Amino acid sequence: MAGFTFQAAAVIGTGMMGPGIAAVFASGGLRTVILNRDRERGCRAVERAAQQLSLLEEHGLLPSETAQRGRELLSASTDYEASVADVDIVLESGPENMEFKQELFARLDAATKATAILASNTSGLSITDIASRCAHPERVLTTHFWNPPHLMPLVEIVKGKKTDLAAVEAVRCLLQRCGKTPVIVKKDTPGQLGNRLQMALVREAVNIVQQGIADAEAVDLAAKAGFGLRRPVYGILEHQDMVGLDMGSAIVDYVSRDLSNHVGMPPLMREMLDRGELGVKSGKGFYDWSQRDPEAVKARRDRFVLEMLKNGYVKPS
Repeated sequence: MAGFTFQAAAVIGTGMMGPGIAAVFASGGLRTVILNRDRERGCRAVERAAQQLSLLEEHGLLPSETAQRGRELLSASTDYEASVADVDIVLESGPENMEFKQELFARLDAATKATAILASNTSGLSITDIASRCAHPERVLTTHFWNPPHLMPLVEIVKGKKTDLAAVEAVRCLLQRCGKTPVIVKKDTPGQLGNRLQMALVREAVNIVQQGIADAEAVDLAAKAGFGLRRPVYGILEHQDMVGLDMGSAIVDYVSRDLSNHVGMPPLMREMLDRGELGVKSGKGFYDWSQRDPEAVKARRDRFVLEMLKNGYVKPS
């Protein structure tokens, strides 16, 4: 495949991620349509994407003319086939259901032009399997945006077994043009890259609470006030090199013997699920959410990310 250009995009999905991803493409100068069978939901998604561009503009993260142009480039449609016929990239951000994605990508493969790239925002499903019903799997890849996508710099580009390297490189350049920090994941592996790291941390965090070593609040505070605070400017493997692999390997060798190696869901999480303790959606999880405001937590998170972005602390070293 050759000759990738990006002037128009379609985003399928109006939930948590779709509007933010559409805002990213529009900020990069792409005419961007958000697709949903329900026109009202599509229009609301466009409004959210426009608000996100305005937020970036207000904080000096997008020039006013770029934000205004981005808002003008956004639209909604209920006609999937007609809307994707002439776009350069289609990004799916729908349910994490393999059958749904395989059927959708097979349809997109038939409905789009030969040079269009088909991307999924899946956070864990195999892009090789998603593309298995496509006649042209070489143009299918994962672009996993992190939440919230209009703020978080990272996008993981996952190469499927049949994905053309030229498509990967073209999308990498597009995401950089849109102000993102793309990383290429060379192997289509469960959890991709970021979630593999995150799930290892989740497993040990739950294990610490389960073993009575510390409570949930102490675990989170240790992460937020300790190693987590320096992560935007000081990577995991950078730290190993800085302290010396002789010291680092000795600590890993000693501590790893006592870390959880449990396969599958930690027992404590299974017990919580059985009790109906689902977190914010049920009012109780590791925390009592009747005493905490989840919207305030998200607002605090977003304020922090905005400040980090404004101060340039989350760029590649």
